[in-house]
Amino acid sequence: MTTRVPAVEGWFTTDEASPALIGTRGTQTGSYFWPPTMAVSANPDSPFEEREQVEFSNRGRLWSWTTNYYQPPEPYIPNGPDGTFEPYTVCAVELELEQMVILGPLATGADPTLLALGMNMELVLGPLFTQDGVEHIMYQWSPR
Repeated sequence: MTTRVPAVEGWFTTDEASPALIGTRGTQTGSYFWPPTMAVSANPDSPFEEREQVEFSNRGRLWSWTTNYYQPPEPYIPNGPDGTFEPYTVCAVELELEQMVILGPLATGADPTLLALGMNMELVLGPLFTQDGVEHIMYQWSPR
C-alpha cells in the first residue's frame, strides 16, 4: 500500500470521504482568510483581530479556469507518468458559504473541455507527485 501524505501540511483535511480546506476566521468581523498561514492580509475594520481555525465549505461554483501549457520552473516536479510535463488546469472556485475564491488544480482525470462558468464543483483529494514511494496529495476541484 502506498503511503499518502499532504503536499502542504495544514491547508486541508485528509478525510477521503469529505475533505475540507482549513482556513481562519476573524473572531470580531467574521472575515475569512486562506491559506491558514496568511498573516499579512487583514480586515481594515479590525486589522489586529484574533483568528480562529475553521474548516471551509467543500463545495462551490466555478468562477474561472485556465489550462497551463508550459512547464513551471523548479522546484516544479513534472506531472506526467514518465516524468515529463503534461498540461494541467487550474480552477478558481467561489466557496458556497464563505463566498471567497480559492484556486486549485482540476481533479485528476477530469476533462477541462467540459468545464463551464458557474458549474458546481466539489473539493476532492488527488495525487500531486510521488517521491521515494510516498504519494504527496493535494486538494483538487472536481465537477459534480
